[in-house]
Amino acid sequence: MSLFIFLQAADPGLINLVFMAGIIMVFYFFMIRPQAKKQKEQQQFIDEVEKGDEIVTASGIIGRVNKIEGPVVTLEVSNKTYMRVTKNAISKEMTEALKSGDSEKKS
Repeated sequence: MSLFIFLQAADPGLINLVFMAGIIMVFYFFMIRPQAKKQKEQQQFIDEVEKGDEIVTASGIIGRVNKIEGPVVTLEVSNKTYMRVTKNAISKEMTEALKSGDSEKKS
């Protein structure tokens, strides 16, 4: 009841300000924060990639890490066929989907 009385007595500009602050908070908690968390997990995944890991690039190329030279990763995509890609091209989501698909097939 007291909230209703407050809203009737409050300045319309104050109500709009509170409403806009609420919208900004909703955007932060449902859009900005999850995206920042996802980017942090992607960067951590890229930093933990080691020689011998099977990965998938963002364009869908599947390969095994052969060599890591700074920001460049050399992938073995077939027997004695190598491809150089940047670390940023490695997709955490697609790699995890490939690994979960492999584990389902083995079961």
